Amino acid sequence: MKLLASLTSPYARKIRVVLMEKRIEVDLVEENVWAADTKVGLHNPLTKVPVLVLDDGTSLYDSRVIAEFLDGISPVTRLISEGGRDRAMVKRLEALGDGITDAGIAIFLERKRDANQQGTDWITRQMGKVESGIAAVARELGDRKFCQGENMNLGDISVACGLLWLEFRMPEIKWRETYPNLRSWVERLEARTSFTETKPPGA
Repeated sequence: MKLLASLTSPYARKIRVVLMEKRIEVDLVEENVWAADTKVGLHNPLTKVPVLVLDDGTSLYDSRVIAEFLDGISPVTRLISEGGRDRAMVKRLEALGDGITDAGIAIFLERKRDANQQGTDWITRQMGKVESGIAAVARELGDRKFCQGENMNLGDISVACGLLWLEFRMPEIKWRETYPNLRSWVERLEARTSFTETKPPGA
C-alpha cells in the first residue's frame, strides 16, 4: 500500500498517526495538491489528500474512510469501538475534530486572498466554529486522561491533529492557555512516537 500525503496536512497526519499506532507499514508518497504536476487527481477525483492506494490499485479517501479501513485490518491498538453507542461516540469526536480543522483551513485559505477580497463575515463565522468546537472538546475531556476514558482512540487523534495544525498555522488561537486540561491532554499525546514523528516541518 502507499499513502499519498502532504507533510503539513492535518488529515494526512491523522492517518500517519493511525498507521504508526496500528503498526502498519505503507510507502509514503509526498504530494502537493497545488502543484501543476500533482498525481493526486489520478487516485482521488477531488484532488485531496490523504489517499490510500491499496495493493490492487483501489484508492480510498477521505481520512475518515481510510482510518476506519486501517483500524479493521489490524487487531493492534483498536482505535474505533466495534459497535453501538461507544462507536458512535468515537465517530462523533472524530467528526468534531475534523470539523474544527475544516473551519480552520477555511479561514487560512480565505486569509490568503487579497485583503480587499476577503470575506470578514465568513472568517468570523468560521472562527466561531473553531472556538465553539474547541470549547466542546474541553468540556467532553473534563479531567479524564483521554477524551473518552483511559485509552486513546481515533477521536483523540482527529482532534489533536486539528488543534496542533491550528497552533502551527494560526498561533493566535491560544487554546493551550485557555484550556489547561487540553494542554495536559495534548502533551500526553505529543509524547507518543506517532505524534513526534509526524510533526510538520517547521512546526
